[in-house]
Amino acid sequence: MPFAVTTHLNFRGQARAALDFYKQVFGGEQMLMTYGAMGQPQLADSPDHVIWGQVISDDGFQIMAFDVRAGQDYDAGANAFYVSLRGSSIDEIHQRWNALAMGAAILQPIGPSAWSPLYGMLTDRFGVTWIVEVDPRA
Repeated sequence: MPFAVTTHLNFRGQARAALDFYKQVFGGEQMLMTYGAMGQPQLADSPDHVIWGQVISDDGFQIMAFDVRAGQDYDAGANAFYVSLRGSSIDEIHQRWNALAMGAAILQPIGPSAWSPLYGMLTDRFGVTWIVEVDPRA
């Protein structure tokens, strides 16, 4: 039985903006439900906050996100996780890098590395750290 692993990002009020951004970068279909639409507005800081959301693209990209409940502890943390984006096309990786880099802090400029024809690392404007690289097996 195959498994799929999807990164699930947690926010406090920024889930919709983050999902909008990732849809813009990766394309695909965005789906989301709000606390209000699910009949649970009292659980959120705002009924428009996202209780469940995702972006899925035709090329296999998938990410999920939500806004934590009102009163729930939330700390974006430091280096708690990275999202790794690995592809086989140098051109497509450059395209995704350029889109993610808008408003980002560049931790490692994109370029050749000892293990990949193209590798870079950045923290996007939502505080999510991305490793972006060309699969060396491609």
